[in-house]
Amino acid sequence: MKVLITGGRGGLGLAFAAALGDAEITALDLPEFDVGDSAAWRALEGEYDAAFLNAGVITGESSIAALTDELYRRAVRANMDGVVYGVRELASRLMPNSGSIVATASLAGLTATPMDPIYALTKHAVIGFVRSVAPQLAAQRIRINALCPGYTDTGIVPDELRGVLDVPLMDPSFVAEAALHALNDEETGGAWVVQPNRILQFRFPHIPGPR
Repeated sequence: MKVLITGGRGGLGLAFAAALGDAEITALDLPEFDVGDSAAWRALEGEYDAAFLNAGVITGESSIAALTDELYRRAVRANMDGVVYGVRELASRLMPNSGSIVATASLAGLTATPMDPIYALTKHAVIGFVRSVAPQLAAQRIRINALCPGYTDTGIVPDELRGVLDVPLMDPSFVAEAALHALNDEETGGAWVVQPNRILQFRFPHIPGPR
C-alpha cells in the first residue's frame, strides 16, 4: 500500500506511519514541502492508495483584537489550504484507482475553542469540507473522513496548557489507532472523535426543516 502523509515527520504524522507497518510511506513536511503551496502539490508525482492530510498549526492567540495577519494566514494556509489542495490533487490524478483519505481536524472543529478561535475556524472548515466533498469523491471510489482528536501529547500543545488541562494527554499511538479506523471505514464523510480511551464516529444532528 502506498500512503501519503503530510506533516509526516513529527507528532501524529510519525505515529500514523508507525501504525501502517510495512506500507510504502511518502512523508511530506516543511521545509521541503509546504502544504499551502498549490504549485508544490501540482509538482507532486506518484499514485497513492491512502492519504493522511495531517499538517496543521495553531495560532497561539486567543484575542481576535490582537490577531496578526501573519498568524491568521499561516493557520489558514496549513490547516485549510493544505487539505483542499491535497484533496484536489488526489482526486484529479494522484489517486486514480480508488482510495481513502483521512483529514486531521480536531475536537476544536466540533466545539467552541476560545483559547484559539482561528484554529477552531480552520478545523470547523475541514470537517465541513470533508462532509461536503465526500459524495463527489465517492463517485470515484475515494472515501474521505475527518479525524477529530482531543489533546494529544505532541508539540502542537503549548507548554502553558500542559499543567492546567482537566483531561490527560493522549499518546499519539492511540490517535493513530483511531486514524486507521477512519481510513478503513466503509462509510464516507464522517468525523471520528478521539478522546482518552474512546474512539467513536460523531453523529451530526439534523438541521431543522421548514415549519
